[in-house]
Amino acid sequence: MTNHSMARTGLAGRRAVLAAGLSLLAVGHGARAAARTVRVGYQRYGTLIVLKHSGLLEQVLAPLGHDVVWSEFVAGPQMLQALAAGAIDFAETGDAPPVFAQAAWPDRLVYVGHGARAPQGEAILVRASGPITQVADLKGRSIAFNRGSNVHYLVLAALAKAGLTIRDVHVVNLVPASARAAFDMGRIDAWAIWDPYLAAEQATGGARVLADADGLTGNRQFLLASRAFAEADPPAVRAVLQALSRSHDWARTHQPDLVAAIASDTGLPPDVIRVAVARLPLAVSPMDDGVAAEQQAIADLLSGNGLLPARVKVRDAMWTG
Repeated sequence: MTNHSMARTGLAGRRAVLAAGLSLLAVGHGARAAARTVRVGYQRYGTLIVLKHSGLLEQVLAPLGHDVVWSEFVAGPQMLQALAAGAIDFAETGDAPPVFAQAAWPDRLVYVGHGARAPQGEAILVRASGPITQVADLKGRSIAFNRGSNVHYLVLAALAKAGLTIRDVHVVNLVPASARAAFDMGRIDAWAIWDPYLAAEQATGGARVLADADGLTGNRQFLLASRAFAEADPPAVRAVLQALSRSHDWARTHQPDLVAAIASDTGLPPDVIRVAVARLPLAVSPMDDGVAAEQQAIADLLSGNGLLPARVKVRDAMWTG
Protein backbone atom coordinates (compact mmCIF):
# COMPACT_ATOMS: atom_id res chain seq x y z
CA MET A 1 0.00 0.00 0.00
CA THR A 2 1.34 3.42 -1.00
CA ASN A 3 1.82 6.24 1.43
CA HIS A 4 -1.04 8.04 -0.33
CA SER A 5 -3.35 5.06 0.09
CA MET A 6 -2.37 4.73 3.75
CA ALA A 7 -3.16 8.40 4.32
CA ARG A 8 -6.56 8.00 2.73
CA THR A 9 -7.25 4.93 4.87
CA GLY A 10 -6.20 6.78 8.01
CA LEU A 11 -8.40 9.72 7.13
CA ALA A 12 -11.36 7.43 6.53
CA GLY A 13 -10.74 5.77 9.89
CA ARG A 14 -10.64 9.09 11.69
CA ARG A 15 -13.86 10.14 9.98
CA ALA A 16 -15.52 6.90 11.05
CA VAL A 17 -14.44 7.43 14.66
CA LEU A 18 -15.66 11.02 14.53
CA ALA A 19 -19.00 9.95 13.05
CA ALA A 20 -19.41 7.30 15.74
CA GLY A 21 -18.62 9.84 18.42
CA LEU A 22 -21.15 12.30 17.02
CA SER A 23 -23.71 9.51 16.86
CA LEU A 24 -23.17 8.66 20.53
CA LEU A 25 -23.34 12.34 21.41
CA ALA A 26 -26.67 12.62 19.60
CA VAL A 27 -28.01 9.57 21.44
CA GLY A 28 -26.89 11.06 24.73
CA HIS A 29 -28.52 14.37 23.90
CA GLY A 30 -31.74 12.55 22.96
CA ALA A 31 -31.74 10.74 26.31
CA ARG A 32 -31.34 14.02 28.15
CA ALA A 33 -34.11 15.57 26.07
CA ALA A 34 -36.42 12.66 26.94
CA ALA A 35 -35.78 13.20 30.64
CA ARG A 36 -38.15 15.61 32.30
CA THR A 37 -39.15 17.14 35.57
CA VAL A 38 -42.36 15.67 36.96
CA ARG A 39 -44.30 18.41 38.75
CA VAL A 40 -46.49 17.21 41.61
CA GLY A 41 -49.06 19.30 43.45
CA TYR A 42 -49.85 18.42 47.04
CA GLN A 43 -51.60 19.66 50.15
CA ARG A 44 -50.17 19.54 53.65
CA TYR A 45 -52.16 16.38 54.29
CA GLY A 46 -53.07 13.37 52.17
CA THR A 47 -51.55 10.47 50.29
CA LEU A 48 -49.15 12.63 48.30
CA ILE A 49 -47.67 14.28 51.38
CA VAL A 50 -46.82 10.77 52.61
CA LEU A 51 -45.21 10.08 49.24
CA LYS A 52 -43.27 13.35 49.43
CA HIS A 53 -41.79 12.57 52.83
CA SER A 54 -40.98 8.96 51.86
CA GLY A 55 -38.76 9.82 48.88
CA LEU A 56 -40.24 6.83 47.03
CA LEU A 57 -41.35 8.84 44.01
CA GLU A 58 -37.85 10.08 43.32
CA GLN A 59 -36.61 6.48 43.55
CA VAL A 60 -39.03 5.07 40.97
CA LEU A 61 -38.70 7.99 38.55
CA ALA A 62 -34.89 8.10 38.59
CA PRO A 63 -34.50 5.07 36.24
CA LEU A 64 -36.68 6.93 33.72
CA GLY A 65 -34.33 9.92 33.90
CA HIS A 66 -36.99 12.06 35.59
CA ASP A 67 -36.67 14.26 38.65
CA VAL A 68 -39.47 15.67 40.82
CA VAL A 69 -40.59 19.13 41.86
CA TRP A 70 -43.23 19.45 44.59
CA SER A 71 -45.64 22.41 44.76
CA GLU A 72 -47.89 23.06 47.75
CA PHE A 73 -51.52 24.19 47.40
CA VAL A 74 -54.05 25.27 49.99
CA ALA A 75 -56.84 23.01 48.67
CA GLY A 76 -57.96 20.80 45.81
CA PRO A 77 -59.76 23.37 43.63
CA GLN A 78 -56.70 25.60 43.45
CA MET A 79 -54.51 22.60 42.67
CA LEU A 80 -56.70 21.40 39.80
CA GLN A 81 -56.75 24.89 38.35
CA ALA A 82 -52.96 24.65 38.16
CA LEU A 83 -53.23 21.16 36.64
CA ALA A 84 -55.62 22.39 33.96
CA ALA A 85 -53.31 25.32 33.22
CA GLY A 86 -50.35 22.97 32.67
CA ALA A 87 -48.45 24.24 35.72
CA ILE A 88 -48.28 20.78 37.35
CA ASP A 89 -48.53 17.19 36.09
CA PHE A 90 -50.10 15.36 39.05
CA ALA A 91 -52.52 16.26 41.82
CA GLU A 92 -54.52 14.59 44.56
CA THR A 93 -57.91 15.82 45.73
CA GLY A 94 -61.18 14.67 47.23
CA ASP A 95 -64.21 13.66 45.21
CA ALA A 96 -65.85 16.93 44.12
CA PRO A 97 -62.90 18.99 42.79
CA PRO A 98 -62.26 16.72 39.75
CA VAL A 99 -65.92 17.05 38.75
CA PHE A 100 -65.80 20.85 38.90
CA ALA A 101 -62.49 20.80 37.01
CA GLN A 102 -63.73 18.45 34.30
CA ALA A 103 -66.78 20.64 33.75
CA ALA A 104 -64.67 23.79 33.51
CA TRP A 105 -61.76 22.38 31.49
CA PRO A 106 -62.87 19.35 29.42
CA ASP A 107 -60.03 17.10 28.24
CA ARG A 108 -57.43 18.74 30.54
CA LEU A 109 -57.23 16.05 33.25
CA VAL A 110 -57.64 12.33 33.79
CA TYR A 111 -58.40 10.15 36.81
CA VAL A 112 -55.41 7.86 37.37
CA GLY A 113 -56.37 6.13 40.63
CA HIS A 114 -58.51 6.31 43.75
CA GLY A 115 -58.22 5.67 47.46
CA ALA A 116 -60.52 3.72 49.74
CA ARG A 117 -63.52 5.25 51.45
CA ALA A 118 -62.84 7.54 54.42
CA PRO A 119 -66.25 8.77 55.61
CA GLN A 120 -64.98 9.95 59.00
CA GLY A 121 -62.31 12.11 57.37
CA GLU A 122 -64.69 15.02 56.63
CA ALA A 123 -67.63 16.48 58.52
CA ILE A 124 -69.94 19.40 59.16
CA LEU A 125 -69.12 20.87 62.56
CA VAL A 126 -71.23 23.00 64.88
CA ARG A 127 -70.41 24.33 68.31
CA ALA A 128 -70.85 21.72 71.01
CA SER A 129 -72.98 24.00 73.20
CA GLY A 130 -75.01 25.49 70.35
CA PRO A 131 -78.67 25.00 69.42
CA ILE A 132 -78.07 23.15 66.13
CA THR A 133 -78.70 19.43 66.67
CA GLN A 134 -79.66 18.20 63.20
CA VAL A 135 -78.91 19.19 59.61
CA ALA A 136 -82.42 20.58 59.18
CA ASP A 137 -81.53 23.19 61.82
CA LEU A 138 -79.09 24.75 59.37
CA LYS A 139 -81.94 26.38 57.46
CA GLY A 140 -81.34 30.12 57.39
CA ARG A 141 -77.94 29.76 59.06
CA SER A 142 -74.40 30.28 57.82
CA ILE A 143 -72.02 27.50 56.86
CA ALA A 144 -68.42 27.94 55.72
CA PHE A 145 -66.44 25.77 53.32
CA ASN A 146 -64.02 26.05 50.42
CA ARG A 147 -66.18 26.19 47.27
CA GLY A 148 -65.45 23.37 44.85
CA SER A 149 -63.86 21.17 47.52
CA ASN A 150 -64.92 17.72 48.68
CA VAL A 151 -66.93 19.18 51.55
CA HIS A 152 -68.91 21.30 49.08
CA TYR A 153 -70.51 18.07 47.92
CA LEU A 154 -70.84 16.82 51.51
CA VAL A 155 -72.91 19.89 52.36
CA LEU A 156 -75.14 19.43 49.30
CA ALA A 157 -75.71 15.75 50.09
CA ALA A 158 -76.42 16.38 53.77
CA LEU A 159 -78.88 19.16 52.97
CA ALA A 160 -80.64 17.03 50.35
CA LYS A 161 -81.06 14.20 52.83
CA ALA A 162 -82.64 16.69 55.27
CA GLY A 163 -85.00 18.02 52.59
CA LEU A 164 -83.07 21.25 52.06
CA THR A 165 -81.03 22.77 49.24
CA ILE A 166 -78.00 25.04 49.17
CA ARG A 167 -80.39 27.99 48.77
CA ASP A 168 -81.71 27.32 52.27
CA VAL A 169 -78.39 28.25 53.93
CA HIS A 170 -75.96 31.14 53.77
CA VAL A 171 -72.72 29.91 52.23
CA VAL A 172 -69.44 31.55 53.25
CA ASN A 173 -66.53 30.66 50.95
CA LEU A 174 -63.41 30.33 53.13
CA VAL A 175 -60.17 28.35 53.02
CA PRO A 176 -59.54 26.15 56.11
CA ALA A 177 -57.45 28.57 58.18
CA SER A 178 -59.88 31.45 57.74
CA ALA A 179 -62.90 29.22 58.33
CA ARG A 180 -61.43 27.88 61.55
CA ALA A 181 -60.90 31.38 62.89
CA ALA A 182 -64.44 32.39 61.93
CA PHE A 183 -65.88 29.26 63.53
CA ASP A 184 -63.91 29.65 66.76
CA MET A 185 -65.02 33.28 67.07
CA GLY A 186 -68.67 32.39 66.48
CA ARG A 187 -68.96 34.31 63.22
CA ILE A 188 -70.39 31.31 61.38
CA ASP A 189 -72.89 28.70 62.56
CA ALA A 190 -71.31 25.64 60.92
CA TRP A 191 -68.11 24.63 59.21
CA ALA A 192 -67.62 21.82 56.68
CA ILE A 193 -64.01 20.63 56.81
CA TRP A 194 -61.65 17.71 56.22
CA ASP A 195 -58.74 16.17 58.11
CA PRO A 196 -56.38 17.12 59.67
CA TYR A 197 -58.24 20.38 60.41
CA LEU A 198 -61.28 18.31 61.38
CA ALA A 199 -59.24 16.32 63.89
CA ALA A 200 -57.71 19.54 65.23
CA GLU A 201 -61.10 21.14 65.86
CA GLN A 202 -62.45 17.97 67.44
CA ALA A 203 -59.49 17.92 69.81
CA THR A 204 -60.49 21.30 71.26
CA GLY A 205 -63.73 19.90 72.62
CA GLY A 206 -65.63 22.96 71.45
CA ALA A 207 -67.07 21.39 68.30
CA ARG A 208 -69.56 18.64 67.61
CA VAL A 209 -69.96 16.60 64.41
CA LEU A 210 -73.37 17.38 62.95
CA ALA A 211 -72.84 15.01 60.02
CA ASP A 212 -69.88 13.21 58.51
CA ALA A 213 -69.75 11.50 55.13
CA ASP A 214 -71.07 8.16 56.39
CA GLY A 215 -74.08 7.27 54.25
CA LEU A 216 -73.63 10.38 52.12
CA THR A 217 -70.41 9.95 50.16
CA GLY A 218 -67.26 7.83 50.22
CA ASN A 219 -64.89 10.78 50.68
CA ARG A 220 -62.28 9.10 48.52
CA GLN A 221 -58.99 10.64 47.48
CA PHE A 222 -58.25 10.70 43.75
CA LEU A 223 -54.93 10.83 41.95
CA LEU A 224 -55.22 12.94 38.81
CA ALA A 225 -52.86 13.74 36.00
CA SER A 226 -52.70 16.23 33.20
CA ARG A 227 -54.17 14.46 30.18
CA ALA A 228 -51.33 15.76 28.02
CA PHE A 229 -48.74 14.38 30.46
CA ALA A 230 -50.49 11.01 30.84
CA GLU A 231 -50.75 10.52 27.08
CA ALA A 232 -47.13 11.57 26.49
CA ASP A 233 -45.53 9.57 29.32
CA PRO A 234 -47.51 6.48 30.45
CA PRO A 235 -44.39 4.91 32.10
CA ALA A 236 -44.14 7.91 34.44
CA VAL A 237 -47.81 7.56 35.39
CA ARG A 238 -47.31 3.88 36.16
CA ALA A 239 -44.21 4.78 38.20
CA VAL A 240 -46.23 7.21 40.32
CA LEU A 241 -48.81 4.49 40.98
CA GLN A 242 -46.00 2.10 41.90
CA ALA A 243 -44.56 4.59 44.37
CA LEU A 244 -47.98 5.17 45.93
CA SER A 245 -48.51 1.42 46.32
CA ARG A 246 -45.26 1.27 48.31
CA SER A 247 -46.05 4.31 50.46
CA HIS A 248 -48.53 2.34 52.59
CA ASP A 249 -45.80 0.07 53.97
CA TRP A 250 -43.43 3.01 54.33
CA ALA A 251 -45.96 4.95 56.42
CA ARG A 252 -46.55 1.92 58.66
CA THR A 253 -42.85 1.48 59.39
CA HIS A 254 -42.06 5.20 59.65
CA GLN A 255 -45.12 6.49 61.47
CA PRO A 256 -43.29 8.55 64.14
CA ASP A 257 -41.27 10.31 61.44
CA LEU A 258 -44.37 10.84 59.29
CA VAL A 259 -46.42 12.24 62.17
CA ALA A 260 -43.59 14.58 63.15
CA ALA A 261 -43.17 15.78 59.55
CA ILE A 262 -46.87 16.50 58.98
CA ALA A 263 -47.14 18.15 62.40
CA SER A 264 -44.26 20.42 61.41
CA ASP A 265 -45.85 21.17 58.02
CA THR A 266 -49.27 22.01 59.41
CA GLY A 267 -48.36 23.44 62.80
CA LEU A 268 -50.83 21.02 64.40
CA PRO A 269 -50.03 18.88 67.46
CA PRO A 270 -48.68 15.36 66.81
CA ASP A 271 -51.65 13.82 68.67
CA VAL A 272 -54.02 15.47 66.20
CA ILE A 273 -51.99 14.20 63.24
CA ARG A 274 -52.05 10.65 64.63
CA VAL A 275 -55.84 10.72 64.69
CA ALA A 276 -56.03 12.09 61.16
CA VAL A 277 -53.46 9.64 59.74
CA ALA A 278 -55.36 6.72 61.30
CA ARG A 279 -58.40 7.79 59.23
CA LEU A 280 -56.42 8.17 56.00
CA PRO A 281 -56.42 5.16 53.63
CA LEU A 282 -53.10 5.09 51.79
CA ALA A 283 -53.72 2.29 49.29
CA VAL A 284 -54.40 3.56 45.76
CA SER A 285 -56.23 1.45 43.17
CA PRO A 286 -56.88 1.94 39.46
CA MET A 287 -60.21 3.44 38.52
CA ASP A 288 -63.10 1.02 37.99
CA ASP A 289 -66.76 1.16 36.97
CA GLY A 290 -68.03 1.26 40.55
CA VAL A 291 -65.95 4.27 41.55
CA ALA A 292 -66.77 5.99 38.27
CA ALA A 293 -70.46 5.53 39.08
CA GLU A 294 -69.91 7.12 42.51
CA GLN A 295 -68.25 10.10 40.88
CA GLN A 296 -71.04 10.33 38.32
CA ALA A 297 -73.61 10.55 41.13
CA ILE A 298 -71.63 13.47 42.57
CA ALA A 299 -71.50 15.13 39.16
CA ASP A 300 -75.25 14.71 38.70
CA LEU A 301 -76.06 16.31 42.06
CA LEU A 302 -73.70 19.22 41.42
CA SER A 303 -75.25 19.70 37.99
CA GLY A 304 -78.76 19.46 39.44
CA ASN A 305 -77.89 22.31 41.79
CA GLY A 306 -76.78 24.47 38.87
CA LEU A 307 -73.14 24.41 39.95
CA LEU A 308 -71.56 23.11 36.73
CA PRO A 309 -71.23 25.03 33.46
CA ALA A 310 -71.80 21.80 31.53
CA ARG A 311 -72.85 18.23 32.25
CA VAL A 312 -69.99 15.88 33.05
CA LYS A 313 -69.44 12.29 31.95
CA VAL A 314 -66.84 10.94 34.39
CA ARG A 315 -65.88 8.00 32.18
CA ASP A 316 -64.55 10.44 29.60
CA ALA A 317 -61.83 11.40 32.08
CA MET A 318 -60.66 7.91 33.11
CA TRP A 319 -57.07 7.12 32.15
CA THR A 320 -56.76 3.84 30.27
CA GLY A 321 -52.99 3.73 29.69
